[in-house]
Amino acid sequence: MRDRAARNQSRLDAGQGNAKDLQALQHELTSLAGRQSELEEVELEVMERSESLTARVAELESRHTELVARVEALESERDAALSTLDAEAEKVGSGRADIVAGVGEDLVALYEKIRASSGGMAAAELRHRRCGGCRLELGNVDLARIRNAPEDEVVRCEECRRIMIRTGESGL
Repeated sequence: MRDRAARNQSRLDAGQGNAKDLQALQHELTSLAGRQSELEEVELEVMERSESLTARVAELESRHTELVARVEALESERDAALSTLDAEAEKVGSGRADIVAGVGEDLVALYEKIRASSGGMAAAELRHRRCGGCRLELGNVDLARIRNAPEDEVVRCEECRRIMIRTGESGL
């Protein structure tokens, strides 16, 4: 477009052609100048949008880098916590075999059955008249039944069916 405008301007300046041709060239130069101005404005808008999008991309890349670092840090913390929990579980479970050997097969079978059905917790402490499993306060009838039961009898909660462990803080 610029080359065409320069060519037409040089022909106009040289005065080549009749008056009608020169007038048409002048009109075309005006049209080309207007069109060039419009295209330059569009080009400026595109450049501004490009700059703003480039800045946004840089911001998002920076944020992405931060988030990747945060995820890596959290995964590291998680792995360390899992390692600690695994070590603690092994430590807690290491004495289980000795205890199970002295309890009896029937009680162990009952314990494992309850444990499987109740999400891993088969026994709960009876503390201040509340079951440690379901957290409900036991009624007087249930407390009397537990109080009158022999110490070696397995007593279960009527609500959650867990084995009740009686202690000095049971409220009996």
